[in-house]
Amino acid sequence: MNNEEHLWSLEERFWLEGLDSARHMTAKGAVFVFPYPIGILQGDALWQEQSVAQRWRTVSMTERYLKQENDIAVLAYSVSAERADLPVYEALCTSCYVQDNERWLRVMHQQTVEY
Repeated sequence: MNNEEHLWSLEERFWLEGLDSARHMTAKGAVFVFPYPIGILQGDALWQEQSVAQRWRTVSMTERYLKQENDIAVLAYSVSAERADLPVYEALCTSCYVQDNERWLRVMHQQTVEY
């Protein structure tokens, strides 16, 4: 699997797998920006926010863009995600990863709801 495939796989796992998996793929001190009312979360606050810890049943990422420079990669995409108890969630997203000892870790994630 090349870097691009691996990074997109990590991003999909972030949406679909459990809390422990997301925490394992995220750098300490990472910053996430979510739509109102959640806002900006950093560090351990990420894992205390109820909606961040929940996983999605299905996810579709389209309009995928990836820019990699050395040990930094930025992913941008449109997401459509679904949970059993909520309407389909649609947003524009970006995630930034840094490679640390050949392991990619998310240092930033942002979501902008599409209306």
